[in-house]
Amino acid sequence: MNALKIGLAQISPIWLNKKGTLDKVAQYTSEASENNVQLIVFGEALVPGYPFWLDKMNGAAFNSTIQKEIHAHYMDQAVCIEEGHLDGLCKLAKQKSIALYLGTIERPQDRGGHSLYCSMVYIDPTGEVKSVHRKLMPTYEERLSWSTGDGHGLVTHKLPPFTIGGLNCWENWMPLARAAMYAQGEDLHVSIWPGNKRNTEKLIPMIAQESRSYVVGVSGLFAPKDIPHDFPHADEMRKATKDTLADGGSCIAAPDGSWVVEPVVDEERLIIAELDHQKVREERQNFDPSGHYSRPDVLSLNVNKERQSVIK
Repeated sequence: MNALKIGLAQISPIWLNKKGTLDKVAQYTSEASENNVQLIVFGEALVPGYPFWLDKMNGAAFNSTIQKEIHAHYMDQAVCIEEGHLDGLCKLAKQKSIALYLGTIERPQDRGGHSLYCSMVYIDPTGEVKSVHRKLMPTYEERLSWSTGDGHGLVTHKLPPFTIGGLNCWENWMPLARAAMYAQGEDLHVSIWPGNKRNTEKLIPMIAQESRSYVVGVSGLFAPKDIPHDFPHADEMRKATKDTLADGGSCIAAPDGSWVVEPVVDEERLIIAELDHQKVREERQNFDPSGHYSRPDVLSLNVNKERQSVIK
């Protein structure tokens, strides 16, 4: 019972096409199940895709007709869990008895239904959505499209023999966000990214050494060929996009910081690995950040897990 088989789905979205991307997610989930994978992870904002136009098409232009039209299209393709957009995937997870972490752009009804959040959704092997973590702080130009999240999704889940948790992209640089996960018994940390090896190659082993946990980094892919014809102002986006914007970089580090899977670049594939929980227990012998090496009488952390709302 020491082992957990996991899959890292390093894929490109059917960009800004919710149904097409969810179909692709289902395809990779089924493939993972056929390989006896117990947990499959997809990149940040995969459904329906990352807002690459913000950087390439003057996203900061105020009151821009172009930016408004693109944002409305993005909103149309976002995920509303309350409307059942993930029900098919939940049914598949139950059928295949597989857990998923999925990066989505969420349009939640509890915030009025017209704002977007970068959300990390956990679906357990019984097909239930167990947590929706809205990114605490969108990074740089992301703030032009995504709203700030809250601490409601800063939770861990039991997936024997591991306790798993996760963070979106640059949240993984936030020491207190990481500490909040460690304190809840996390020993398999999942980080999801829109893509690029530069984000994962140094940080993932560092987090593994800091936490004495397995750390997974799952990234997406995006190249000019992925810009669809029905994207508003597609021609302008193609003219502005000459190079690959997301090259992957998915990887896994062991609790001692060594590579289990080195960053995989420019390749769409399902990466499969088996993790041995004994390695966690071995590394916790000399350091446990929330256990024997902590000093809660000196240093402690307050975490507000309340779901934000404009009404009480």
